[in-house]
Amino acid sequence: MRAALITVLCAATAAQAEHMFQGRDPASGAALYAEHCASCHGAELEGQPGWRSPGPDGVPPAPPHDESGHTWHHATPLLLDYTLKGGQAALEARGVTGFVSGMPGFEGVLTEAQALDILAFIRSTWSRRAREVQRLRTHGEP
Repeated sequence: MRAALITVLCAATAAQAEHMFQGRDPASGAALYAEHCASCHGAELEGQPGWRSPGPDGVPPAPPHDESGHTWHHATPLLLDYTLKGGQAALEARGVTGFVSGMPGFEGVLTEAQALDILAFIRSTWSRRAREVQRLRTHGEP
């Protein structure tokens, strides 16, 4: 009985881990990404050259969203806040100050559902390993 309960709990945890992406539409996310994100982050998710260092204005260029970047290193709620509120506000809400971000907020332009569709699209391009790492960042160990 105990083994059955553990199996059910583990399965529930795995299902819960993906709850923010359940029912999301990566195809719609791809179209929204092309419209709202690709001009800075690249049509192929490649980001801007030199994204690891601030530009002359002190603002880092837009990072890639493919696996060469660090998007998959962050929890989904942070990525959602970054998208909707903008980089500066998302980080300051978490106590990070002194970081200059060029990422504008898209609240009022995109709904939360649309932002999640975009994140689902981006996530769909990652390897299984990157998706699992990002899931663990979001939900912790099962």
